[in-house]
Amino acid sequence: MFWRAKKVEEEQQQTAEDVDTAPPIDQKPFLQAMWPVLACGAGLFSDGYVNNVIGSVNTVLKRQYGEIYENSNSYNYVADITFVGTVVGQLLFGVLADKWSRKNSLLVSTIVLIVFTALAAGSYYHGDPIGMFNILTAWRFFVGIGIGGEYPAGSVGCAESSGELKGGTRNRWFILFTNSMIDWGFVFGAFVPYVVAAAAHNMHYSTIWRTSLGIGTAFPLVLFLLRLKLEEPEEFNRNSMKYSKTPYLLVLRYYGLRLATVSAIWFIYDFSAYSFSIYSSTILSQISGDNAPLTTVFGWNTLINLFYIPGTMLGAPVSDYLGPRYTLVLGQILQAIVGFIMAGCYAQLSQPHVIGGFVVVFGIFQALGELGPGNNIGLLAAKTCATGVRGQYYGIAAAMGKIGAFVGTYVFPHIAAAGSNDTESAQYPFYVSSSLCILAAALALFCLPHIGQDTITLEDAKFREYLESKGWDTRQLGLKKGESLESFPEGSAHSNEKVAVAA
Repeated sequence: MFWRAKKVEEEQQQTAEDVDTAPPIDQKPFLQAMWPVLACGAGLFSDGYVNNVIGSVNTVLKRQYGEIYENSNSYNYVADITFVGTVVGQLLFGVLADKWSRKNSLLVSTIVLIVFTALAAGSYYHGDPIGMFNILTAWRFFVGIGIGGEYPAGSVGCAESSGELKGGTRNRWFILFTNSMIDWGFVFGAFVPYVVAAAAHNMHYSTIWRTSLGIGTAFPLVLFLLRLKLEEPEEFNRNSMKYSKTPYLLVLRYYGLRLATVSAIWFIYDFSAYSFSIYSSTILSQISGDNAPLTTVFGWNTLINLFYIPGTMLGAPVSDYLGPRYTLVLGQILQAIVGFIMAGCYAQLSQPHVIGGFVVVFGIFQALGELGPGNNIGLLAAKTCATGVRGQYYGIAAAMGKIGAFVGTYVFPHIAAAGSNDTESAQYPFYVSSSLCILAAALALFCLPHIGQDTITLEDAKFREYLESKGWDTRQLGLKKGESLESFPEGSAHSNEKVAVAA
């Protein structure tokens, strides 16, 4: 099925490309083309780190403050409040990325991330623990806004810049500098608390959690310096609606169903992925015992998160070979199979003397999630719409994903609580997650188009043709500051296209 359908769709896409008259984007030398891909996408490392490290911070705070923390309002919100901030950031910076600047939006979001991550690490309120918990929760909300800006500005800029790389490799490089960065962030978000706890000899709890949070400022600080040299992607320069009124009704008619599908798949993926990530320390603590040293819990948690890496790294080339849609479907089906097996065998896997087996099977479950939707949902969101609205389209889809993560962190405890014993409480989330994998695979298979190497350019051409068929003047696409339609005679090519052809 995958092979035949892939061949047919590639032939259809080639036919479409043959009649496409849009001027090509010049292919740059590898290192020159790779620079903006790295600088735009790699900021998502902070998303993985900041969201995963809070699981370990929660574990430390519970040991440090006991019932004072567990009975506070912050206990219920400090982990998932970041998702709320991220949704705000994704929607806000989605508009800014389209109507202002990809580069400047990135710089602002990076500054917000650095400042509020540092403030979170230094949370304090006159020596009052409850006040300190509330301050930490507030800062985490603003950290989420900074993370949210990385999605529509960074990932979209990364996708557009990848068009200047060699054909046949563009999907993998996008994945390696977006989702793979998130996964490495997850790994370091688990590993850093382990190292800090070992250095603190499983004591000095305040030092452990503050240091673990504070280290999260290092990477975005370096990345901020790299991003100062960025330029706007060529696709954005040609096809943006920065200085024109966006025809939102036409956009909704053309992309509404597609956006709803991508958003639903992202919602389902984050519903499970982030929930399992945040609660993995808790699950391991239950298996290894409440009195186990922090280094034991964090060590196993690090190993679980390491399984993300082969899933995303080995899966990246698969997305070039099969295409993002079929790779997503394949990963989801395999993940569902492993999830059902894990749920059925949980009673045996959850024994303390076979915790290694639990970690391996759970790790494979996580790795398959990265091979499928983890790697490809952002790629699909970035390449299934036109450049002029890509930031907002991507921001809405990613926001739905984070809403799924927020809902998941709230719903998972209730799903687990439905079990009549500890085994059933752990099984039910795997049954739910695996069932949702099948749903997401069906949505991707039947409701999304094929994504090829030149889809961004092709999609811009198709959308331009659609707008013209509806009477919208496409000379407005790519207008620069100070330019107006009066500058171009009726029916003339846009100045950007003239330059490209002349080159």
